Amino acid sequence: MKILFISDIHGVTNNLSYIKELDNKSHFDKIIVLGDLYYAGPTYNREFEIDSLKVKDFLMSYQDRIIGLKGNCDSDVDIKATDFPICDNLALIHTDDLDLYCTHGDTYSMSKNRKFVGKHGVLIYGHEHIPYIKQEDGMTYVCVGSISVPRIGKPTYAIYQDKVITIYTIDNEIVDKIKLD
Repeated sequence: MKILFISDIHGVTNNLSYIKELDNKSHFDKIIVLGDLYYAGPTYNREFEIDSLKVKDFLMSYQDRIIGLKGNCDSDVDIKATDFPICDNLALIHTDDLDLYCTHGDTYSMSKNRKFVGKHGVLIYGHEHIPYIKQEDGMTYVCVGSISVPRIGKPTYAIYQDKVITIYTIDNEIVDKIKLD
């Protein structure tokens, strides 16, 4: 299975065409949006094109393959207006004998992992806007960063395929990579 993970769009449209081109080339089986889909807030500067309706239309074009997670900035009204599944806290994908736990990152993350102590699998999230892959006590933690508003560096996303997770920048530079057993 080939899965694209993006997070923290925040209503920003700047990189949607990049994601569309990437999907056209790679033909992902699933697209996982790890929360903070529409809300932009007052703090973003004018370098971003913000249009939540355009983001919604873009995501709806993948509704047959998309799984969404609710982020801390997503309102109940926005979630109800979206016609694809959006999970509240956690989604589980079991593939290639691996458990991929998907969440936004505000409730579960490497620093908030007590429910995952003693488990084996991968917790994939955004929220922090800083990409990394780390391992601890049998769990792998993957923060995919943000496709729109990174805290450092360039916008990022992650791809899972054949037990490998790779985080890329939108310039196709590899940020981090792990082969899972």
